[in-house]
Order: sequence, then structure tokens, then C-alpha cells
Amino acid sequence: MWDTFEQALKRHQELEQQLGDPVLVADRVRYTQAAKEHGSLARRVKPYQEFLRICEDLKQAEALVQGETDPEMRRYAEEERDQLRGQRQALQAKLEEMLLDAPGEDFDSIIIEIRAGTGGDEAALFAGDLYDMYTHYARDRGWRVEDISFSHGEQGGFKEITFGLSGDNVFRDFRYESGGHRVQRVPKTETQGRIHTSAATVAVMPEPDEAQIEVKDQEIEWERMRAGGAGGQHVNKTESAVRIWYRRGTPDEMEVKCQDERSQHKNYERAMRILRSRLYERQQQRLHEQRSEQRRTLIGSGGRNDRIRTYNFPQNRLTDHRINLTLYKLDAIVAGRLDEVVQALKDFDRKQRLGESPDGGQ
Repeated sequence: MWDTFEQALKRHQELEQQLGDPVLVADRVRYTQAAKEHGSLARRVKPYQEFLRICEDLKQAEALVQGETDPEMRRYAEEERDQLRGQRQALQAKLEEMLLDAPGEDFDSIIIEIRAGTGGDEAALFAGDLYDMYTHYARDRGWRVEDISFSHGEQGGFKEITFGLSGDNVFRDFRYESGGHRVQRVPKTETQGRIHTSAATVAVMPEPDEAQIEVKDQEIEWERMRAGGAGGQHVNKTESAVRIWYRRGTPDEMEVKCQDERSQHKNYERAMRILRSRLYERQQQRLHEQRSEQRRTLIGSGGRNDRIRTYNFPQNRLTDHRINLTLYKLDAIVAGRLDEVVQALKDFDRKQRLGESPDGGQ
């Protein structure tokens, strides 16, 4: 664990020296990349430096306790020691939490795509339920919610919806939501009370900036078009919709379309944000596949085809299959109270990364 922070500290110090180099300052692209990496590393280096300082202060306080003969002075020294122990414990927990993020992965902005799967209208309704669950959870934390693109289901919900979330630690909380979500319940259209099983897929994609994922002009083609579907007179009669093709070469080709803004410029900007996030997701997926044999943790791969969770409404039960978590409070969870689920996943991943078994043993 500490090797990770020592390496980050060393790299942070190297970048501090580089940022003062006039040659680097003159190169705008390299300087921007170095400054961003420096800022990203600072978020884990500063708590680590504070942890080292408190450890040193604690050693001195413990030495004072051992060597002090005056009862009153010894009591003061014990109080300071106990206070420092509490600070050290809190900082160590914070540093362990940071291990969930590799350097450069502490994103405060993400894009989430939810797509209805098998189940027809019921799958679209379930996709809408997932959207409501996530956005309620986000708003309770004061995060910003931004609808980007959507296609409504015929009976409600969404065939597909893309939205953005921005706020402190947003990726850290949502990174384990990618995968297949299954629902078991009696659909509203079911007249005989039979339980149906439907599905939706969720993709959680960190939103990288242009320095992290560069898309060159020659790698894309784009066109303007009239938006389709409902949206009012203006949306249908003006060429505000945008479709972008990324043509770097098979298997990297992909297409992104945005039509929900009236402004062509805004639709293009949103389409490019989605494209960069999908490219980053693909890049991370390839890295995961390369490291799959060495990877210790069992969660966090983010595969869209991995079935990760079942929502059983008749029994008010949620089951996360990756960590064998079962909670009989589905009504509260779908209302946005995801805290217990999110924390269980983070705790499991942290223990895995620290080399512990899920039950806390070594």
C-alpha cells in the first residue's frame, strides 16, 4: 500500500521541478498535461504527507508518555497521544479509500448510459427506474445532474438514456454500477399477475478531458441532420442534430448521435463528450483484459454484459451477485437510498486490493 503512495510522492516532486523548466512552459500541450498530472497526484500526496507527519508526531508523543514521571504532564501527553492516534486512523482509512483510484482516475465527472435490454416495454420502464434511482442518489449529495440524450419507451421509461453527473467522488461511488441489471416483478401490463424478468445495461464512463483522450480532426466525420421523434416544432424543422463517426479503424469505429439540444453547437459538444468517454471506457476495458489474470479484485471490470445485480420486487430484495450481498429493502434502494450498497462494494474492493479476504482475514 505505502509503495503506491511513495511512488506518487516521488512523481509529484519530479513534476514540480519540471513545471519550473522554461522549456516545458513554452510547450503548451506538454505543460498542460504535466500540470494536470501534478494536480491529480496532489490529491493523494497531500494526505499521505499529512499521515507521515502525524506518524512522526505520534512517535514523539509516545516517547513523552513513556518518559514522563509527573502525573499531570503524563496525562496531557496521553491525551495528545490518543488524539494523534485518532487522526492517524482516520487518515489511514482515507488513504485506503484512495487506493480504489489509480492515479488519474479520481474523476469528478462521469457519463452514464442506461439501455433497455430484454423485456420490451417493461425493460424500458426498468431503465427509467434505474435513472430515477441514480439521479435521486446524486441530488441528495448535491451533485449536478445533466440529461444529455434520451429515447423514450412507448409505455414510459427509456429505451436509452445518457446523462452526466458531476461532484466530489462521483466516480468513486458509481464505478461499480456498470453491467447488466435484472428486474423480477409483475409488469403493469400483466393481467394475470405473473412475474416477468427484464433487463437493462448500465455503462458508467469517467469523463476525460481533451488532454487525456485526444480525438484528432482526421479521425472523425460528422454531419448535421434534422432531429427525429417528439421534441416540438423547432426540433423537427431545423438541422440541429449531430452524428459523429469515429473512424480510426476497426475495431475502433463508433458512432455517436445527439439531437436533444436546439443548438447544433451544443449537440456537437455533447456528442464529442460521449465519444471521449466511450473511447476512455474502451481503453480501460482493454487494460483490464490484459491484467485480468493478475487482478485481485473481483469487481470493477465494468463489462456491459456482466450480470451484476437482481432487483426482485415481490420479495423487496436486492442481490448483488459479485459480493453475495442481499438486502430486503428494495423499495428504499430504488428511491435513491443506495448508500449501503455503494459502501459494501467499496469496502469489498478495498479489502481485495489490500490483500485481505472479504471476511477481514489475511
